[in-house]
Amino acid sequence: MGDEPVKPATGEAGSAPPMLPLGRHPRDLAVLVFALAVVAACSLVARWQAANPVELAIFEEIERIPPASTAAWNVFQWAGGWLGVAAVAAIALYFKRIRLGLQCVAAGAVAWVLAGIANDFVGPRYVPPKLLAPETRVPGPTGFAFPDVEVAMVAALVAVIAPYLKPGYRRAAWAVVVVIAVAGVYLGRHLPLDAFAGVFLGWAVGALFHLLFGAPGRRTSVAVVRQTLEQAGLAPVEVVPVRTRRYGPQEVVVTTASGDRLRVEVVRHLRRRAGMWYRLRRLLASLEVEDEPPLSSPYHEAEHEALLTLLAERGGVRIPPVVLACQAPDGSALLVRRQIDGRRLSDLGLDEIDEPLLKAFWDHVAKLGDARIAHHDLRARNVLVDAHGEPWLLGLALGKAGATPGRTAQDIAEALVSIASLVGVERAVLSATRALSPDRLEPALAYLQPLALPRRVRKQLASERFALTDLRETLAERIGRPIPTFHSPLRPSRLVGLLLFGAAVYTLLPQLTNLSGVSEALAGANWTWLAISTVTGLVALLLAAVSIIGASWTPLPFWRTTAVQVAAAFTGRTTPGGVGFFGINIAFMERIDIRRSQAVGVTMLNVAATGVLGGIWSVVGAFGMGTAGVLTGISIPHGWPVVAGALGALAIVVAVLASPFGRRRFVQPGLQVIRELVRTLGQPRRAIQLFGGAAGYLAVSGLGLVTSLAAFDPHMPVFAVLTVFVIGQTFGHIIPTPGGLGAVESLMIGGLAALDIAPTTAVAAVLTSRLLTYWLPVLPGIAVFRYLQHREII
Repeated sequence: MGDEPVKPATGEAGSAPPMLPLGRHPRDLAVLVFALAVVAACSLVARWQAANPVELAIFEEIERIPPASTAAWNVFQWAGGWLGVAAVAAIALYFKRIRLGLQCVAAGAVAWVLAGIANDFVGPRYVPPKLLAPETRVPGPTGFAFPDVEVAMVAALVAVIAPYLKPGYRRAAWAVVVVIAVAGVYLGRHLPLDAFAGVFLGWAVGALFHLLFGAPGRRTSVAVVRQTLEQAGLAPVEVVPVRTRRYGPQEVVVTTASGDRLRVEVVRHLRRRAGMWYRLRRLLASLEVEDEPPLSSPYHEAEHEALLTLLAERGGVRIPPVVLACQAPDGSALLVRRQIDGRRLSDLGLDEIDEPLLKAFWDHVAKLGDARIAHHDLRARNVLVDAHGEPWLLGLALGKAGATPGRTAQDIAEALVSIASLVGVERAVLSATRALSPDRLEPALAYLQPLALPRRVRKQLASERFALTDLRETLAERIGRPIPTFHSPLRPSRLVGLLLFGAAVYTLLPQLTNLSGVSEALAGANWTWLAISTVTGLVALLLAAVSIIGASWTPLPFWRTTAVQVAAAFTGRTTPGGVGFFGINIAFMERIDIRRSQAVGVTMLNVAATGVLGGIWSVVGAFGMGTAGVLTGISIPHGWPVVAGALGALAIVVAVLASPFGRRRFVQPGLQVIRELVRTLGQPRRAIQLFGGAAGYLAVSGLGLVTSLAAFDPHMPVFAVLTVFVIGQTFGHIIPTPGGLGAVESLMIGGLAALDIAPTTAVAAVLTSRLLTYWLPVLPGIAVFRYLQHREII
């Protein structure tokens, strides 16, 4: 459909069904280089340090598996090596896969030889008996062999046959490799590093065989397409592959004996998947994620797209008609359509996109919604414009019949982004409002944000973040509707998960000391000090509101801003990375007519000011405690390995910041925040509010730890405890868990231990402080959040 043809294929009708097409892929070379690099690194480590403490600890943990399972491990170990190679080769030969069977035997032999060479290079790995528990299994005076030859042979075998297996069987085969590796360690024949290197050695052998002899799954040959169409009765005369986008589906143009021109799309892999990253983004965007209906095979996907095409045609949508969907001998699916000549909308110039074309496009979007069909990929490249200037919709592979209003609203949002990337925001919104009613457009406002749109849609915009903000606000102004109400990003199921995770943290941390001692300390706590701790957690929210007010150039109402910070104790502390804090403050400021770009700047400035003060306090406080001799038992690692590691980390940071990605994501936003901080210093009142509120928030929150510690032990260095709190609060939240759960507590407990405070007292004080000052305010936060929603403040 407007793509560049390549050399036509030739073939004779009635030829024998083709075998699975074999090909080579650059990925195989990358796998070979990576796997060999891992094996080389493991070999050097094994030769340089035969007894690695971490490796021995893992070895002893595996050895503690109950002895009742020894028989099962012996079976798995027995199934590895030459016996496994022979069994798989025999199965391949039974199914007349002679080439595959020979490759299995050869791959096993090559892995066996390479493992022997690596063993000669490293030599036996002797471990002094004093480093192991008395009951540990060891191979005797011969030492541990590097690498695990049985695992290397089985891994090579699985790597060779993997392209011939379905994904489920492929994962099961690799799981068997892992189990055999664990069996060798459990039975005392190899150390964990030996098994690890064996897996990568086998993987490298498999990649080498794919490079030398090819493997299926790379591309469907034109001969296969011709043969399949002949069997379907279409009588192809000419089959011409066309060049499409690099990672898109393979397509060919077919001319039949009757003169019909058809477009054949070859579907080799399932594309309708909502991956974990997509689900996480939608979670952070505070939108309900609808799971994609599962499809069993590429043929099922082709049938699904054909069905959606028929339903769309019945709804009046102009879309290339489907002729048939069929399956090729190599397992791929063919979706055959009528060929429509034209050009993609994304390839047209600005002067070629006129108002009648835009109106016809929006009419088709409306008809899709009326038919309850969600396209879910309404990019400009999926719109074909024929010679008469009429648009045709393409690419329904990701679509869904019987779509909810939310799905159809997302289609409108994706279409707005695509059109805006071609003709600009103003013209895109104007064309949409002429064709669709405000009631139809209003639900799309919720999806015009970066986290709610797939990357394939967002990357059409040159300046993604600001263009989306401009598009959202322009549409809201044009249709006279408010920015959507902020919805809590916390779902009941995730709340249960958070509670279970928190319970695990609060259960495991006392195990590091003395659980009974912690319980006794909690029972004997001074309740007056604990009540004061609870109050500090609420006062800190008041100071956080002061800091937010100071970060804004536009005056903010004090009490409403304070209420929003109380609600943010719920939304921010229960979401990964505190995204709920950003979301609720941005929604609040949008409600009082502050543009989203400015609202984002206000929240970023507030976070930056708090982070800068926390970092300065941490450094100055740590040096001050060191000078005063308060810290005990602290030693800083030194030596050339530490220096080399620090220089390597610094080089990586510099390389990332110097890259286009680093400049776009870190350097430019960072410079902008620094400029805003400097501008704020030029206004004393705002500076006092911003930095004073941030400093007060840290200090009062730190007093919560001081008063909690006083409930168990009133004798302590107050400033040092405050510094410990700031360090834990500042650096613990770098870990993207809700509220820094786990990381903050660990840092604070370690800091108090460095102040020579008893471990049981430190654990009891930190857990109590976090519960009373940080997690308890979540409860009033829920109530205030609902109140603000009801009053349409957020």
